[in-house]
Amino acid sequence: MSFKRHPVVYIMANFRNGTLYVGVTNNLLRRVWEHKNNLSEGFTKNYSIHTLVYYEFFESMLEAIEREKKLKSGTRNKKLKMIEKMNPEWGDLYESLI
Repeated sequence: MSFKRHPVVYIMANFRNGTLYVGVTNNLLRRVWEHKNNLSEGFTKNYSIHTLVYYEFFESMLEAIEREKKLKSGTRNKKLKMIEKMNPEWGDLYESLI
């Protein structure tokens, strides 16, 4: 699957079990790079959230946005379980994408 121009929901963290950020984009590599380099003012910059710990691809941006809303309204515990299932070591998944 191409990582460029594909709807994706992602979760970033500042450290294991730390502050989480849930986002949606159509270009995962570009967006995570922006977070890592503090190019966007706001939450991820303020909390030094630079580690990609989870992502899911979707067929349409509408599906991705719906999933993002569901994750954001869900519990922190559910997010942690999703991350642990996909990425038990909480490694930076960005490196495996490039």
